[in-house]
Amino acid sequence: MAVTESAPAVPPAARTQTRTPDGPAAGPPDEAGTGTHTPTIRDTPKIRDTPNRGPSDRGAPAQGVQDRGAPAQGVQDRAASAQGPSDQGGGGGYEGILRRQSLRESAARTYARSLPIVPVRARGLTIEGADGRRYLDCLSGAGTLALGHNHPVVLEAVKKVLDSGAPLHVLDLATPVKDAFTSELFATLPGELADNARIQFCGPAGTDAVEAALKLVRTATGRSGLLAFTGAYHGMTSGALDASGGATDVRVTRLPYPHSYRCPYGVGGARGAQLAASWTENLLDDPKSGVTTPAGMILEAVQGEGGVIPAPDDWMRRMRRITADRSIPLVVDEVQTGVGRTGAFWAVEHSGVVPDVMVLSKAIGGSLPLAVIVYRSELDAWEPGAHAGTFRGNQLAMAAGTATLAFVRENRLAERAGILGARILGQLRGLAAAHPCVGDVRGRGLMIGVELVDPDAAGPDDPVPPAAPALALAVQQECLARGLIVELGGRHSAVVRLLPPLTLTDEQATAVLDRFADALAAAERAHTPQLPAARRPTAPRTAPGPSH
Repeated sequence: MAVTESAPAVPPAARTQTRTPDGPAAGPPDEAGTGTHTPTIRDTPKIRDTPNRGPSDRGAPAQGVQDRGAPAQGVQDRAASAQGPSDQGGGGGYEGILRRQSLRESAARTYARSLPIVPVRARGLTIEGADGRRYLDCLSGAGTLALGHNHPVVLEAVKKVLDSGAPLHVLDLATPVKDAFTSELFATLPGELADNARIQFCGPAGTDAVEAALKLVRTATGRSGLLAFTGAYHGMTSGALDASGGATDVRVTRLPYPHSYRCPYGVGGARGAQLAASWTENLLDDPKSGVTTPAGMILEAVQGEGGVIPAPDDWMRRMRRITADRSIPLVVDEVQTGVGRTGAFWAVEHSGVVPDVMVLSKAIGGSLPLAVIVYRSELDAWEPGAHAGTFRGNQLAMAAGTATLAFVRENRLAERAGILGARILGQLRGLAAAHPCVGDVRGRGLMIGVELVDPDAAGPDDPVPPAAPALALAVQQECLARGLIVELGGRHSAVVRLLPPLTLTDEQATAVLDRFADALAAAERAHTPQLPAARRPTAPRTAPGPSH
């Protein structure tokens, strides 16, 4: 059946004042509280930012913060010129661009539906739209932008390659740029893996790296079955979808993933994780389970699209023991959790687990397309050409990735993400005490989720209230109206997700939380006007697991 769609709505003007560290700012949301001095367009036709400071002084007050609430001069003229001739006059400016996107692009597009903006410039945490409004970006390219938009070290690395005259397309040939990237990447890996590893450069998307990993373990073991987990997300290609939680034609054995808030066993915490691990072990050892020894197990150390669910460290270690004892390769998908996102350079480091295969993409390319798998050399049973891709030699992405990996490592941004993330989680949990619609706040490092629920709909036997996806969507829209970009995830798209860059400052974090708090209150008032402010759900909540 054909789908008829009208043009997406233009983001509304902010309905509340946007706070800055120096007080409310008049006018549309801008980059108030971003923590680094970014001149307005009246100063320069491009957003400029000073290089991000080291961890020790990120909390320092920003220069020129008091000026950021003022409307930029010439915004409309410069925005129009950035759009090109076809967008001026009869084209309707940025509204025309959105209208044409709605008419021309496929129904499969996603982010453009909930975020009807037209980015024209960006730096750090800030995106500027063609309409002149500025947004604090806590989506970060779905976790791709570890250093935010257009970080100076990334731009310099790309420029250096362009200016050198080096070839930009080389298939899988060896180049100095690739050699530097591989060396820097291996320097960040768990030592036990790096000392005996091989790397496969895949097609540019993370889902292709997942396909390569699954193909690799099947080739190496001669087996075909796979173990995956409920709630998983590994990409949109066929094999990756089979291993994801939304699969409909099941060709993979599905295992329970520990979830403290919505525990499949109704107990949560460490006990719930133990039961999940015991189920996995019994399934593999029961000769009548119908599950033969698989080619591999694939898991995420923190489920991202599944609703920001960190795996308990003890459970991770038990999965490693279960697979090692049965000669089952363990594949860990670090596409979104890698490069410092969770408070460690790689999320497996929290538990000390060393997998047999690591799937890496997103942030390793420094904002450009790059995907690889790194695996134990004993698994390297492929024939030449067994997995290939025309664009597996992306030189610009490798240069940008080398610069990003080095900057995160040298400036200890993973450690910084862990400290700041814990502080944000604490503040969000404090906010939850005043909002009955907040069912759970969870995450690790700067990978944070807020699950929204309907407390009135909980039955007497329900351990927790049901999810509230309509409310979550309203919160996302209210955030956008206040100049804050967030994403939704989880089983019912009821988890508001925050993935800010690792360069986030204390001041920026305060601005993000202020805008989120305002948006949450506005959406809650609109959706539950009859709900007393102090009322809490009567259903008991399970205690968070050890890794939360």
